Order: sequence, then C-alpha cells, then structure tokens
Amino acid sequence: MKKIVISTGGGDAPGLNAVIYAVVKSAHLRGWEVYGSRSGYKGLLELDELVSLTPEKVEDITPTGGTILGSTNKGNPFAMPVENQAGETLIRNVSERILKNFNRMGFACHIAVGGDGTLEIAHRFAQLGMPVVGVPKTIDNDLKATNLTFGFDTAVSTATGALDRLHSTAKSHDRVMVVEVMGRESGWIALNSGISGGADVILIPEIIFDIDKVCDKISDNELHGKDYAIVVVAEGAQEKECDVFCREGEVGRQEVVLGGIGEWVAQKIREKTKKDTRSLVLGHLQRGGTPTTFDRLLALRFGAAAVRLVESETFDHMVALATPDMKAVPLAEAITSRRKVNMDNDKVMTAREIGICFGD
Repeated sequence: MKKIVISTGGGDAPGLNAVIYAVVKSAHLRGWEVYGSRSGYKGLLELDELVSLTPEKVEDITPTGGTILGSTNKGNPFAMPVENQAGETLIRNVSERILKNFNRMGFACHIAVGGDGTLEIAHRFAQLGMPVVGVPKTIDNDLKATNLTFGFDTAVSTATGALDRLHSTAKSHDRVMVVEVMGRESGWIALNSGISGGADVILIPEIIFDIDKVCDKISDNELHGKDYAIVVVAEGAQEKECDVFCREGEVGRQEVVLGGIGEWVAQKIREKTKKDTRSLVLGHLQRGGTPTTFDRLLALRFGAAAVRLVESETFDHMVALATPDMKAVPLAEAITSRRKVNMDNDKVMTAREIGICFGD
C-alpha cells in the first residue's frame, strides 16, 4: 500500500479543498493512504501535525473556500523563521529534518499544492531525493507552464461583482472610485475584471502609466456627460515617476507584500481633477468564498491528474492544463518564468477599442 502526503502552501485560493478531495478519492480508489501536512511543511517538521485523510473526512469540502490543511507564507523549510529561547527570530534550514521524517513515515510521494514559491521549494526537495508532484495554485494566473490556475476565475468574479456595485454609488455622488486588486507582477485579475466590470481606467504592472493621462481620461468623461469614473489598479502597477508600492515586509515571508498604489492613485486624481475620489482595496476578499464551478472542476482535475503522476512515478513534475487536456511539466521548467499580459493580447485590444484607458 502506497502512502502519500499532501500539503498546501503560500496564499490560499478557492479550490484548494477540491484538490485535496480529488487526491484523497483518487488515491483511495487505488488502495493508497493519504496524509495531510498542516500549514505547509509543518506536518512533516512536527509529525503530530500530520493528519490522516480518508474519503469520509473530505466528503463535503469541495465547495468550501480556504484549505482544511491550512497554509502559510512563512513556511520555507530552507529558510524557516525559528524563535530561540531569548525570543529572537532566527532563520534556519530544517529541510534535512523534513526529509528524514518523510522517509521515516514511509511516504512514496509528496504532492505540493502552491504557486511558484511553493513549487520552487518542492523542486529543491526533489533534488534532495524526495519524490514530489506539484499542483499549480495561484489566483494571479501567472504560472506560464499551465493555461490556467484554479482560484483565478473566482477572484475575477469577486472583483467584477464589486465593480458592478460601485457603479451605482459612484454615479449617485459623481465620484471617482479607485479599486485596488491583487495580481503582483501580472495584471490578469485587473484586466479581466476591469473589462467585464465596465472600468474607465485599468492600470496593470505590464504598462507603466502616467497619472496625468489617467486624469485626462476622467476629465474627458465629463466632457461626454459622465460625471463619475471607475479605476481598477493592480497592486503591482507602477507610475512612470514612482516605484512599486510595498507594505513593510515580514520575517520569513517568501515574497514582498505589495499594497498602497490604490490610495496613491486616488489621492493624485483628487488633487489634479478636484473630484470627490475614494479608494477601495479588495485584498483577501478575492481569495475567500466558494469557488466558481470552473475553478471547482479545474481543481478536481488537477488533483486527480496529480495522483496519476504518482502512479506513473513521474516525479519532480507539475500537472498543467494544456487545454483541453492535462500534461506533466518539469518543475524546473514550471518555475522559470511568470505569465505576463502581452500588449498584443486580444483583451488589451478589446479594452482599448471600447474606450478603456491604460494610462499610457
């Protein structure tokens, strides 16, 4: 009987529980045991944080947001923040201990569900001899090796719904509403939700914007009888004379925490146009809630495909969507680059042709 262990790392995303469900059910069909590692690699670091996963335990989790195993952005085993007796936080490499516990428990494979940071860690473990299979997870949809990632559709739907609601209040008060969405270095959430939600301006990391041109678009609206505006800005967007906005970093976190660009854009619009301008950060609303039908199905397909890779012993690979099929991609290839919005993308062209401004 094979024993496999699954973990979910990095930021949460709608659909994680569906992946867990599919892994457990597919493995059980083959007569295998499945264990879950809580909070990323914590279960493999401290064995009492391992939990047995049976079909009965995961029966109703598919439509539920979040992850029953928990997740963390501070769980890099190769640079783990550890507090000593003096209360100081030190960075330690605990990978050997995790590898030892993995072998001690007799696991045949580790299924790592996460974004590029989590998958990079999984690849490093594979190089140390741990059989690993990756499952891509990011609401940003910025992993180039797969056509789509689960969580993205739900995040876009949440952002679009927020924009739909903001139109009425912006129109009622002749206001400019600036909405900051997630996406880090890729503008897919901002682009998709902005077009679908009827934004006047979309600001994305791939296009350096000029705040004066953004204000010109808002003033032009007034010339055509529209006294309000909706501006969607990705958290990683950058103005031509400013750096990317970041919040204070945290010890042990794998990535810089972006944020603040929405309020800055709102302030500049307020100063330059004299219009009543408000900002709104959607933040973790985009990560929460029930996954859409599309994300649920995609996550289930990823989970089942991951178990098939375990069965064929295709390790150090990630499952990926190559529409309409699933394929295996080497982890080393999957983590090399992120998918960016191309300027010749049909969505960008569509946005420009229906009058949306990118600030360029």
